[in-house]
Amino acid sequence: MLDQVTKFWVTLHIPLHYSIAVVDGFFSITHIRNSGVAFGLFAGHQSEYKALFFIVVSTIAIIAILSIFHQLPEFKKAARIGLILIFSGAIGNLVDRIVHKEVIDFIDFFYNGTHWPAFNVADACITIGVGFMIFDLIFGELDKTRPQQSSDKIL
Repeated sequence: MLDQVTKFWVTLHIPLHYSIAVVDGFFSITHIRNSGVAFGLFAGHQSEYKALFFIVVSTIAIIAILSIFHQLPEFKKAARIGLILIFSGAIGNLVDRIVHKEVIDFIDFFYNGTHWPAFNVADACITIGVGFMIFDLIFGELDKTRPQQSSDKIL
């Protein structure tokens, strides 16, 4: 929801390719459109089927995420949070691809001449979600040592 609200606000208040400095020399809100995937990959590739291809791939990924989520044990909290964030981000960007045939990006960081590709709230959710998944891969084995609690306790 937050992703779509922020994109709607940017679309209403900031003209395409216009930038507003929030923290001079570090952070701006810049309204751009990305017809490619992460970091603008394939944005320059022109095809009438590109948007449809990304919609299909996103839909398959969303179905896979839901399937994996429902197979995870409840004690895998980090992995479950990660999948929820990835799912949410994928939905946010899928809505853009369906409605606009491209994704609206606006969060724009740069420092000392180095510029990070602009992104949006959905991209941030996906990235943070992947971080949770990596955390679970590294530290998830610790959860197995936790004693299982029975729901059959006598009161």
